[in-house]
Amino acid sequence: MTRFFDERGMLLQRQGRIGFYVPSFGQEAIQIGTANALKAGDWVFPSYREPGVFISRGASLFKMLCNLWGNRSDVCKGRQMPNHYSFADLKLFSVSSPISTQVIQAVGASLASKLRKEKDIAITYFGDGGTSENDFHTGLTFAGAMKTPTVFICTNNQFAISVPTSKQTGAARMADKAIGYGMPGIAVDGNDVLAVYKATQEAVDRARNGEGPTLIECVTFRMGPHSSSDDPTRYRDQALYEAWLKRDPIQRFRQYLESKKLWDQKQQDILEKELKATLADAVEKAEAEPAPSIETLFEDVYSEMTPQLLEQKAALEMEQELRGKFENTSEAFPL
Repeated sequence: MTRFFDERGMLLQRQGRIGFYVPSFGQEAIQIGTANALKAGDWVFPSYREPGVFISRGASLFKMLCNLWGNRSDVCKGRQMPNHYSFADLKLFSVSSPISTQVIQAVGASLASKLRKEKDIAITYFGDGGTSENDFHTGLTFAGAMKTPTVFICTNNQFAISVPTSKQTGAARMADKAIGYGMPGIAVDGNDVLAVYKATQEAVDRARNGEGPTLIECVTFRMGPHSSSDDPTRYRDQALYEAWLKRDPIQRFRQYLESKKLWDQKQQDILEKELKATLADAVEKAEAEPAPSIETLFEDVYSEMTPQLLEQKAALEMEQELRGKFENTSEAFPL
C-alpha cells in the first residue's frame, strides 16, 4: 500500500490535481519494519518521507490524502505542507519541514515517559542529511546523557536532496556517530524488512527496559526524486540507480515469501486489486472535499478570539458576501 500510495501521490501531482508530493520509493522496508516493532502507546516522530509508518499505525488513507489537497477534512485545515500528516490519537506527531527538529521532540517525549515511570518509548526518523543538523547533535547528546528511551532511525538513502553522503561527513558509517553520544550504533540493510524489524525490536526492548537510546542506520537508496519538484538524473549516476533497483525491498520480501511457499502470483493479484480499489475510493472521496471555510483562518489562534480577530473575521465575511465565492488564485506549490 505504501508503494501504491506513493505512485498515486506522484501521479496526482503530475496531473496538476495536487501541488506537491514527497515519495519514498525503495524505502518501504524501513518504514514497515520499524513500525511493526512498536506498541500502540509509543510515540512516533517521523520525517516527511514515512507514509508507510502512518499506514502501518492505522492512519486513515482518506485523511492522509486530504492533507495533500489541504481541504476541509484535512486535520490541519490546509495549513500544513503536503505529506506533513498528523494523527494525535495514534501518537503520530505532526511532521515538520525543518530538518531534524523531530529528533529533539522525540527525546523530550521519551524523557517525559521516563520521568513518569511509563513504559512508552519514542522513535524518530531522519535522513542522512539530518545527521548534519544541530538538532541531531543536541538530541543525541541529551538522550545519551539522560539515557532516554529513544530509538533514532537514520534512513541513509545516499543523498540529502542532491548532496551525497561523501560530502556530508567523514564518518564511514552514520552509525559510528553513536559512540560519541554514549549509545549503541547499528548499521542494517535497509532493504531487508526482517533485518530492520529485528534491529528495531532489539532497540525498542532496550529502551523499554531502561537501557537507554539506540541509533540505527538503515542503509538504502532513494529510488525516486527528493520531491515532485526534483530531477535526480541531474546529480545521480544511472548505474548506481540500476544496481539498487535489483534490491527493491518489496520484490525481495516477495521472493523470500515465495521461496517459503507462503505466497504466490494468485495471492499477489488479489492483494494488488484490493489495495488499488481501496486507494482509488479514498482518492475519489478526498478530491471531492471542498476547501476549508473562510472562518477557519481565525480559529485555533486563541481559546477566545480577540476583538481584533473578530473585527477582521467580520470584515472578511462581509467581503465574501459582496464578492461571492473566493477563487484560488495561488500558484502551484513552489518546492
